[in-house]
Amino acid sequence: MQPKEQLLSLKPYKPGKPVEEVKRELGLEKIVKLASNENPYGCSKLAKDRIVAELASLQVYPDGYAAELREKLSGYLGVKQEQLIFGNGSDEVVQILCRAYLSPETNTVMAAPTFPQYRHNAVIEGAEIREVQLINGNHDLSAMLRAIDKQTKIVWLCNPNNPTGNYIPENDFVQFMKKVPSDVIVVSDEAYFEYVSASDYPETINYLVDFPNLVILRTFSKAHGLAALRIGYGIADSSIIQAIEPAREPFNTSRLAQAAAIGALDDEHFILECKQKNRDSLELFYTFCEKKGLLYYPSEANFILIDVQSDADSAFDYLMKKGYIVRSGSALGFPTMIRITVGEEEHNKEIIEHLEAYIGSLVERVN
Repeated sequence: MQPKEQLLSLKPYKPGKPVEEVKRELGLEKIVKLASNENPYGCSKLAKDRIVAELASLQVYPDGYAAELREKLSGYLGVKQEQLIFGNGSDEVVQILCRAYLSPETNTVMAAPTFPQYRHNAVIEGAEIREVQLINGNHDLSAMLRAIDKQTKIVWLCNPNNPTGNYIPENDFVQFMKKVPSDVIVVSDEAYFEYVSASDYPETINYLVDFPNLVILRTFSKAHGLAALRIGYGIADSSIIQAIEPAREPFNTSRLAQAAAIGALDDEHFILECKQKNRDSLELFYTFCEKKGLLYYPSEANFILIDVQSDADSAFDYLMKKGYIVRSGSALGFPTMIRITVGEEEHNKEIIEHLEAYIGSLVERVN
């Protein structure tokens, strides 16, 4: 009755407490959740309209091939339809890749800290995990290259990286890809792609021809605001997609998710508006950190990692009692930092005020 031995060392994902439960526990009327990198502005009305239209067909299984969405997305991205795979969030595409390529005889290379699902799924498959520490929040690409050997199957690049928000510039990415053996899969996880404003961020789709071992992951959960529906996708050479498709569960994306994603792709204005608001809000946090002399990582995503110069859990508890839920860095590999999702302007200003009070209380304690 024992599961795989490697599962015994893993802990299931624990979501944060429901907002209503936190309200009851702390006696608060308002709770603002800035912990899960959700879009504070919701999703496009076009996506909502597509969902409503689909409600009459809930008794019908979804299209297992996601043909309508596949056609729409392939045209939107400028890739062939057979270069796409869809998942229950891009998380599932991570799982599919691990299922398809990893085994106890193989290893996989990733940064640390980074998105934890790479490691989690590799452990389940029994693969050796080779983690390369970040340098100032950035991938150490040279060290990652040195970690690759004949047993390496997948290298993970989280770009922008979660939880730091740093990105890999185009030249660095291209030079890295040139040096990776052609039989090693390189996954560029671009969950926050739509938020990126850096001019030298790599347009990875343009490199799929040059590097047939490249897999790109993107999602509708973040900027598109469809996190509740769980739909993401992978882009790669058709030979890779064909190889991993048997590891995908049938009907793995719902009718509602597929319909909403189609609507979301029709609303570029919504994305551009969210991107600008996000960029303006990040500047508020930058200004605050610089004013207080706090270390932070400039972010190309919709969150910011800030050093609160104290135990991260203490800052987390302080902010939660003020009605703001953030992500403690203690669980992310940054014990003195907190990750804050960029929220609406009002909420960003309020949490900055609370942070200022918290930092001030630390100074008083020292004095």
